[in-house]
Amino acid sequence: MSDSLVLAGPTGEIYSPAGLGLLTETERERAAAFAREADRRDFVAAHVLVRRCAAKVAGVPEDRLTLLQVCEYHGPGHGRPYIAELPRLGVSLSHSRGYVCAAAGTGRIGVDTEHVPSGPLDASLAAQALSPAELAVADGNEALIRFWAVKEALVKRGELTLDGLRTTDLSSLPPGPGPGGSHSLEWRGRHLLEWRTGEDGRIAGCAVSDHPVVLG
Repeated sequence: MSDSLVLAGPTGEIYSPAGLGLLTETERERAAAFAREADRRDFVAAHVLVRRCAAKVAGVPEDRLTLLQVCEYHGPGHGRPYIAELPRLGVSLSHSRGYVCAAAGTGRIGVDTEHVPSGPLDASLAAQALSPAELAVADGNEALIRFWAVKEALVKRGELTLDGLRTTDLSSLPPGPGPGGSHSLEWRGRHLLEWRTGEDGRIAGCAVSDHPVVLG
């Protein structure tokens, strides 16, 4: 088994109708429920990519992997994902308006991707997500979305809830990567991989894991 891995890219480079054949019946039903075709393609591409990511880490064919999600409140197809054939492998996925990413690795792992909105700081989102110390240093949406993506990745790892976003303080993190860049760092015993891509770096991504992560 190789190091933890993140794969990411535009939906158009990953999606194909044939990818539906990899999905379970529950996943196909969820995909069909999207009203917008673009959202459906994002969903399918992310669910294909997380299998591809897990397959590369584990060294097995992606078409032999079954992605499952079970939530005690919402039932099958919701909740933290896992690979039925590799229950000890942590996996995570995210999609955001034409861009998708997936992560796989030993232990707990979470990944998130977000578009950085233009214009002044989104005060409403900042009030919901940032600690007082973060609010003091978040001088625009780039900083806001950077903090948000890290916290979403922590939520997907299962160590943070949406109710606890404002009590988790990331203000001590060093500056994030610039447009088109990426960096890795350690934070409180966790490994963070952050990257920026898209036009003018308007897409931010973050993976949080127990072991160092490679961006593929």
